[in-house]
Amino acid sequence: RWWDLPRSTAGAILLGQPRELWRVGSGSTLMGRAVQEVPLPDGTLLARYAADPACYTDCFVRDVPKQVELGQFVSAFYKTPLFRAERLILGALAGRPSTDWQADEVAQGLRQDFAAWTVEDRRADEVLMCDMGEQTRSWFMVVPQDGGTRLCFGSVVVSKDAPLVRLLMPFHRVYARVLLKSVTLP
Repeated sequence: RWWDLPRSTAGAILLGQPRELWRVGSGSTLMGRAVQEVPLPDGTLLARYAADPACYTDCFVRDVPKQVELGQFVSAFYKTPLFRAERLILGALAGRPSTDWQADEVAQGLRQDFAAWTVEDRRADEVLMCDMGEQTRSWFMVVPQDGGTRLCFGSVVVSKDAPLVRLLMPFHRVYARVLLKSVTLP
């Protein structure tokens, strides 16, 4: 059973990752896969929500050893196997199906809507997406670094004290990490 496997192996199976990523240790196969939760950087598109005590915000980062543009990151994120499953569910439940082609277009700034989200704001290095009910936001940012890029992914929940939100928050935090970790860049 998958739940009896070591966490790294179970996660790799669930995410469809290659077997070499299952290995635990200091090998280069895991380079760029570590995800950390960090304080939200000042001045980002997400910062205005972080200043509101009624809102929940988070920021997860993953450093990768290559230069990555915002469009590449957003496109790769929306086309992970895990997020494709989410898109299928949203398409069925919300009546807003989406395609990889649409993911590429929103990632490149060529369209303003994608699945259950619309672009709320965009800069050259970040984009903020708003869900159709205006209750959550998804945020993406790339930060160039020496020898690579920091990929940032964050969320906003407008009413953090709602009982259902409090119940689902532990799941959300794990899911956000898994999504960011599963991004495979060209």
